[in-house]
Amino acid sequence: MLLDVRTYTCRPGTIKKHLALYEKMGKGPQTRHLGQPFAYLVTETGDVNQYLHIWAYENAGDREKRRAAMWADPEWIAYTEESAKLGALEKQENRLMTPVSFFPLTR
Repeated sequence: MLLDVRTYTCRPGTIKKHLALYEKMGKGPQTRHLGQPFAYLVTETGDVNQYLHIWAYENAGDREKRRAAMWADPEWIAYTEESAKLGALEKQENRLMTPVSFFPLTR
């Protein structure tokens, strides 16, 4: 299993607007191509302008195939354009990770 761990930092005061836009326009096309996320989380302590989501894939090829299909979807493109207009995102960090053998993940 390959986990795509993504942390996003929003400009102060914009995270709720950004997540509302994602729920309205981005969630549908993204989950249609990637499936349900392993986790989609907001920060309770620490940097409250951050949220994190984790997507699980069989392997790098599976990730590449599903993400290519998502980026070919006009609904996803429309969402990314509206997100850019909103201007809430300051920073994005991505990490591809695999579980250790002694704590296997089940999905």
